[in-house]
Amino acid sequence: MHAQSMTSASRHTQDQTRAAYRRHQKRAAGIAQGLGWFSIGLGLAEFLAPHTITRALGMEGRETLVRMYGLREMANGAGLLSADNKAPWLWGRVGGDALDLATLSLGMEESNAKRDNAILATVMVGAITALDFYAAQRLDGLKQVQDAPDYSARSGFPKGARAVHGIAKDQAAVMRPRFIDNPPRYERQRQSAEAAL
Repeated sequence: MHAQSMTSASRHTQDQTRAAYRRHQKRAAGIAQGLGWFSIGLGLAEFLAPHTITRALGMEGRETLVRMYGLREMANGAGLLSADNKAPWLWGRVGGDALDLATLSLGMEESNAKRDNAILATVMVGAITALDFYAAQRLDGLKQVQDAPDYSARSGFPKGARAVHGIAKDQAAVMRPRFIDNPPRYERQRQSAEAAL
């Protein structure tokens, strides 16, 4: 009866864990989907209007770099929207965000008349980086949980717990140390070993 209640409790816990896993997976996949569309939109803006972006940030002359960043964003967005395993694409976004932040730091010089815009853009990219990191970490963690083997139905005994009842007692009789059956002989061996030292 106790084993049945343990099995029932274990199944209930497993069902709760699976339900929580599905909720977290759905939430993280939704965030990844939104970030995919965001990447495509941002990538299009960077690719089609790099002059507008560099002018707004006071970073003229870096249009080719912004256009390349746009291609990167669109590739990441397409990957996020089409891949089954979205975590690598999210980690790619985190790496891309690091590049964006490094580039934006160049626009924060005192001599830049549009420094405030560069600071605002840096704050916004920082917030998106945090969201990318959160989603990537969440999806990676969920994948590890999903890939983990489920041993909850195992008892640890190939023939079941009832089959091992009494085996330890039988084994103890077979494996009984010899000195217990023949104490005088053991005592002589111990004394000769001590004398040799």
